[in-house]
Amino acid sequence: MGRLWALCVGLSLCSAALALDLTPAEHAGKRLYREGVASGDAQVVARVGVGDMSVPASVLPCAGCHGRDGRGRSEGGVRPSSLDWQRLSAGQGLRQANGRSYAAYTDASLARAIQHGLDPAGNRLDPAMPRFDMSLADQRNLTAYLKRLGDERDPGVEPNVLRLGTLLPASGPLAEAGRVVRAVLDDGLAQLNQQGGIHGRRLQLVVLDPGEDAASAGLALQRLLDDESIFALISPLAPLLDARLAAELERRGVPLIGSSPRSGDSPQMFDPMPGLSEQLLSVATHARDALGLASDSLRVVYAEQDQALLAEAVRQRLQRAGWNLPPALAFAGQAPDAQGIVFVGRGQALIALTQALASAGRTPYLLAASGQVAGALPQLAPQWSQRLFLAYPVVPGDWTEAGRASLAALQQRQGLDARQAALQVNTLCALRLLAEALKQVGRDASRERLVSALEGLHDVDTGLTPLLGFGPGRRQGMAGAHVVAVGLPGPRFAHVAQYRPLPDSP
Repeated sequence: MGRLWALCVGLSLCSAALALDLTPAEHAGKRLYREGVASGDAQVVARVGVGDMSVPASVLPCAGCHGRDGRGRSEGGVRPSSLDWQRLSAGQGLRQANGRSYAAYTDASLARAIQHGLDPAGNRLDPAMPRFDMSLADQRNLTAYLKRLGDERDPGVEPNVLRLGTLLPASGPLAEAGRVVRAVLDDGLAQLNQQGGIHGRRLQLVVLDPGEDAASAGLALQRLLDDESIFALISPLAPLLDARLAAELERRGVPLIGSSPRSGDSPQMFDPMPGLSEQLLSVATHARDALGLASDSLRVVYAEQDQALLAEAVRQRLQRAGWNLPPALAFAGQAPDAQGIVFVGRGQALIALTQALASAGRTPYLLAASGQVAGALPQLAPQWSQRLFLAYPVVPGDWTEAGRASLAALQQRQGLDARQAALQVNTLCALRLLAEALKQVGRDASRERLVSALEGLHDVDTGLTPLLGFGPGRRQGMAGAHVVAVGLPGPRFAHVAQYRPLPDSP
């Protein structure tokens, strides 16, 4: 019993040591560094360029260029220097490339660099670096934090463990999908850990139930980020958080890898699959090229109020691609008059739309995403045969022999239904992309370095999808979708357009 107690105490002390214990001054310096917010009533001001244009420091916080980890990140051809205090305080002697002497920094010379843009030898720093006007107390707080910056690890990073998190419902309409995602993640992480983990760290998954309302989902997210201290999110299923998830993750600097079809363009979210806008643009492109629909013949129709913002995003994406569209239309039992309808909504609403159109004697082409409406296809009337075209991010024809074998092995190990292959593939791809990025990050892992590594992934061959990749302005691993025509009754499917990257994608 005594040995067990000693072990528990030792583990507790180890965990506590991993969290950087900051003084009040260092906490104030951290906020100033990351957010540009002063400790008192006086505002910190950043002066920019030769004209000394003044803006609030909250617009140009130190972390915006040097990164939350202080390592600096190249942007616009400028590479901000590392703020590692050991390096700064040791100096670098004479650098032959430019002939400058890089003396060691002291508290006083650091203050001069921050406020006047001069290094310890009196050389001017890069003009891209702002000069900051701040109180003596704020300067001391900032200096105190910079001295600790190199010691601070991001949450979830421990010597032998890297902790990931996800939100998966245990009850309600998404419970079965949650079970599938959990099985795929558990299996994939077990495979990685059996191979020694990544850079000597075992990958651990924390799973919380988001519940069945927005309030419980918000609490579950807060618990993941605060109490469980996860490093990154992977493949969460929490649609009730769509309205706030992107902003919360950006505020905290937490990366998310996995499907986020309604999350918008967030720099923290990396989705292996194309967004809904890209999928529907692929179907619309097929309707124009193969069905002869004119650029002013489409109408975006959405069925539920919570789909309104998504429908508008789809309309704007189509507009940028050359379509001339009226405002998105909320379906409320009417029969829209258009040659083609781009539908944004759930399956039951699509059934209601087809019934309203049939009553009005109209049979326009219907363009939709399979992920939204596939479950309703058996209930559609035969008159819609070959009038409905769906976007599919992935089809079995994308699978290589090795990819097919690995998917079948996963299904056998976890007892998964092959009819759920799309969700399984999506989750597998998220895990594969995360693992590839973590390998590139190296042992010294941080959230910012993970985001940078994800941005640098190109042409990743999963064996189950077209080649995946991201970029500084791209957060979907694919930039298009396959197009499938639906035959009824059945349904029966005919593959009518192969995946090809959309020409105007970032």
